[in-house]
Amino acid sequence: MNSPERGYPHLHISIASQSLTLIGAGGDPLHRFPVSTALNGPGEQDGSGCTPRGRHYVRAMVGGGQPQGTVFVARRPTGEIYTPELAARYPERDWILSRILWLCGCESGINRGPGVDSFRRFIYIHGTPDTEPMGQPRSHGCIRMRNTDVIRLYDLVSPGTAVTIEES
Repeated sequence: MNSPERGYPHLHISIASQSLTLIGAGGDPLHRFPVSTALNGPGEQDGSGCTPRGRHYVRAMVGGGQPQGTVFVARRPTGEIYTPELAARYPERDWILSRILWLCGCESGINRGPGVDSFRRFIYIHGTPDTEPMGQPRSHGCIRMRNTDVIRLYDLVSPGTAVTIEES
């Protein structure tokens, strides 16, 4: 992991303010984006539908070069581009669009390991339909972003980027 203590850029996600901040190597905030975290609030337990807290890192990045609005299922593009008509045909889908940053927990027993593993819970930072509100907890545990924002963020980070998720 590229830790902030070693002068690498990192991400800070605030559940309270529903924001994601890219912090530069020198500690200055470079970009701030609105997000939507879990409707069920913070928590680490498998099956909780909560957003896990603590130290994480970007373990994998999916979707580079795909068009904005690309639909992903199990981290693979379906060949579809999100439209309201597609959403009406599949109202049960939890839309994962444009880019995926797959998070891995760093804290054993907190967000890593049996019963609490963020990676095994498939916790992502990902795009969502533009009709979904930002600044309000609405996800199933992931961190949702506007498609233009997640594409921009994807281009600014790399695997190994540190991510801290806090309630404050």
